[in-house]
Amino acid sequence: MSKVKEVQSYVHPHGAPFKGRILMVASSPAVSQQTGWPIGFWAAELTHPLRVFQEAGYEVELASTEGGKLEMDGYSNPTDASGYSAHDVISLGYMQQDWFNQMLENTRKLTDVNPDDYDAIFLVGGQGPMYTYRGNKGLEKLFAAFYEAGKPSAAVCHSTTLLLEAKGSDGGLLVRGKTWTGFADAEEEYADQAVGMKIQPYRIEEEARKIAGTHFKVAAPFSSYAIADGNLITGQQQNSGAAAAELVVEMLGR
Repeated sequence: MSKVKEVQSYVHPHGAPFKGRILMVASSPAVSQQTGWPIGFWAAELTHPLRVFQEAGYEVELASTEGGKLEMDGYSNPTDASGYSAHDVISLGYMQQDWFNQMLENTRKLTDVNPDDYDAIFLVGGQGPMYTYRGNKGLEKLFAAFYEAGKPSAAVCHSTTLLLEAKGSDGGLLVRGKTWTGFADAEEEYADQAVGMKIQPYRIEEEARKIAGTHFKVAAPFSSYAIADGNLITGQQQNSGAAAAELVVEMLGR
């Protein structure tokens, strides 16, 4: 008797049934006080989760810290002369789409969105969040609204800087009693060595380890690593965006 093997493949977005809406938030353009570079969001941390969400049947809206036009970090652009992200064919593919470029051209400000309109929130990282997310009360409030409503609440890479200070309505840190991840000290060390200077004003892992009553955990540098602890989902760095998005989709499917 032959064995029947079933394989469930990805559905093309145009054929996928509509399942809901996910809010992605990215940093508006800024300038690094450490390096003087123009900074923004990391391309793969938007495009790789976006692909996962669209193929699962979710509509995505992109908001930002200030609204308006977004810029990707130079090193994350697959066409950048550095060649650092030349392997990122997913971002390259999205960059050929007019609708994607339009999405980057005109984003809503995060304080103008209603959490009730979405099923989940996903914070895109990059170099910008180190300046535009930390201490951003509007973003803390928005993220906490999703989290306290029991909706999947995700942050990847440097966007996890928000969780160093974000509090719930009870005044306690959202990461209290949680296991979570974010950009690792070893990864910061690698990046600093690669460009020959200290890139970030502080390190997320170093700061997270100072917080009592929470468990910050990292995997091997630049490996795909994401954690779901309740409805808090975190990804370690730019290679973890799809894994974090898959945890969001899995949670929404329950």
